[in-house]
Amino acid sequence: MISWLDHRLQFPALSKALQEPNGLLAAGGDLSPRRVLAAYASGIFPWFMPDEPILWWSPNPRMVLFPDELHIPKSLDKVLRNRPYEVRFDTVFNEVMQGCAAPRDGEAATWISAEICASYGALHSAGWAHSAECWIDGELAGGLYGIAIGKMFYGESMFTRKPDASKIAFVHLVRYLQQQGFGLIDCQMRTDHLARFGAREILRDEFMERLKLLIQAPHHAGPWSYQHRVDG
Repeated sequence: MISWLDHRLQFPALSKALQEPNGLLAAGGDLSPRRVLAAYASGIFPWFMPDEPILWWSPNPRMVLFPDELHIPKSLDKVLRNRPYEVRFDTVFNEVMQGCAAPRDGEAATWISAEICASYGALHSAGWAHSAECWIDGELAGGLYGIAIGKMFYGESMFTRKPDASKIAFVHLVRYLQQQGFGLIDCQMRTDHLARFGAREILRDEFMERLKLLIQAPHHAGPWSYQHRVDG
């Protein structure tokens, strides 16, 4: 049995999260910026389909990427050096969210609803949510978005319209986070795609120990200024 949230910005102890489905902790509440930030700071994230109530998760183990453990496949390394592209941060956040929300592979809908877009759009305006964007031939070709608190980054979703575009944006984001002293990127659930980049699972207790330290670091509010161009 999971807890139902009310108006208070409180979540159950992570030990109460279900083992099956892995990490389901609570339902209800809202997606106000205050609640969403409180969730991330507590090792919790929202994930639910449009026909479901708001569901809150904290899986164990947790998929993470340590920025200094980034692995770039050889084929992608050649793309990064030779293909014409441009990477920018925080210039079209809402367009990136819409790209992530678009149905893919014949799916009728994704979990990124209008409610999610509105919530994270507000977080972007407040300086907490960020996008990494790959531009090819002057068009947005792919990207991703997530939340930054202190020196902790929480990846949310990515999309691609041209081959390797989201991967290009991802690599530039990870390198930027490493340069800025970020200690951990939350990838939430395991995927083979992220594992190829060096992401791995750690126990929730270790995740929380690291998170509690990293979110105490000074937070740089506002848009991130980044631009990198390769002419090929």
